[in-house]
Amino acid sequence: YTITAYGKDIEPKVPSINQSIKTLKRLSDIVGGNKILWRYDPILLTEKYTVEKHLETFEYMAEKISPLVYRCIFSFVDMYKKVEENMPEIIPLAEEDKVKLLKGIGEISERYNLYTQSCATNESYEKYGIHAAGCTTREILEQAHGVVYKNVKGTGIRENCHCIPSRDIGAYNSCLSECKYCYANRKPEIPKNVIKLHDEKSPLLLGHLKEEDNLIETKVIRYIEPKQTTLFDF
Repeated sequence: YTITAYGKDIEPKVPSINQSIKTLKRLSDIVGGNKILWRYDPILLTEKYTVEKHLETFEYMAEKISPLVYRCIFSFVDMYKKVEENMPEIIPLAEEDKVKLLKGIGEISERYNLYTQSCATNESYEKYGIHAAGCTTREILEQAHGVVYKNVKGTGIRENCHCIPSRDIGAYNSCLSECKYCYANRKPEIPKNVIKLHDEKSPLLLGHLKEEDNLIETKVIRYIEPKQTTLFDF
């Protein structure tokens, strides 16, 4: 569940921080905090969203959110070309800025007993109290679903990703939130037209199968270990 520090100037169609926290509280009450990860990402800087602003907002949210979630995951913005084009006001993150943010996030997380980890990086932030990367790991899924998974290597689905094998089920250029930093939409205005292709009766997220489409069957792999039967099961 993503809640960032940004307002309508950067996330035009996203609910406010307080609205999002209210929804998160309801969700946590329904499914349990052990099934929810709070994402605070991407972290980016502008003249308005400074290092100090991030730390102030992160603490405000951490105090309220920490009892509702299993852990927090954050990442620094990836400067894809489309992000640079859509958001020229971004200020490049200097190493000094990163250190201040890491130190501050680590201290705040410790203060509110919030387990915080990075995402999609090979850098180690352990000295700041921030744990190693991986948001869809064996440990996270096992405790959420009450099962045991096989010892599957974390191959990830993109560069520096440490998650176990998984499949994306979304589609590029289809989100209507219009976040300026989004790397999944080429331009903020494109999804308004693309989303018109959606048909709830179609097996596809967008549009319909065409004769020239190439369907690829994928092998279904079971990663859950069979439950061991004990005397207590009889």
